[in-house]
Amino acid sequence: MNSPLKLSLEQQFNIRHFETQVQQMNREEVQAYLVKLYEQMLLLEAMYKRHLLERLGLEPPRLP
Repeated sequence: MNSPLKLSLEQQFNIRHFETQVQQMNREEVQAYLVKLYEQMLLLEAMYKRHLLERLGLEPPRLP
């Protein structure tokens, strides 16, 4: 698994579209958007961690 990850053409297109959207925002809008994006990244990370722990059978016991 030494080959580098590459973005698909669709992902590259989505990046360009995102770039266009951000260029049309003012500073405050961009800052708010970045905070929301960071929150979503953290939630996604937590979801991946939980899923991996469940798949590996290492999930800590859940509280009722």
